[in-house]
Amino acid sequence: MSKKEKIEEQVEEQVEQPVEQPVEEQVQEEPTPSVEELEARIAELEDKNLRMMAEFDNYRRRTNKEKIELMATAGERIFKEMLPLVDDFERATEAMAKTDDIESVREGIRLIQQKFISFLDKQDVHAIETEGADFNTDEHEAVTTFAAGEENKGKVIDCTQKGYKLGDKVIRFAKVVVGE
Repeated sequence: MSKKEKIEEQVEEQVEQPVEQPVEEQVQEEPTPSVEELEARIAELEDKNLRMMAEFDNYRRRTNKEKIELMATAGERIFKEMLPLVDDFERATEAMAKTDDIESVREGIRLIQQKFISFLDKQDVHAIETEGADFNTDEHEAVTTFAAGEENKGKVIDCTQKGYKLGDKVIRFAKVVVGE
């Protein structure tokens, strides 16, 4: 007997077998719960609901407290990193009182400025470029306009106060004079 004939014979046997009980008869009916059982189930669900609401409220309070603490400690970290700069300024002030060599005082102040700029770079704070740039309202604030000819129309002519970005976010707009 070939494979095909064996398969056909198995199919015929399955077709000839009597049909079992209909599906509806196979499902046993569950007894209808009593009113007391339903009330007990409702009370259980209400209790679970109250506990979950209380747990969520505790979670919300805890996360809010953690956010406040995180903000406070983030500020603390930045101020700790700034303290050496304060020390440098104090030493520079003392040196200015004791010396007549203005060039060494200037050099000391330049070094402190460079140290402060590198500190800002570490914090991802960068100055907004203004020299020869096109006026951009997303980064610049025009304090006045100046007749500067056609070639400088819409360009920054002068910067009266530097602007800064923290990452990509402007934290202080550059105050500029714009050519018209």
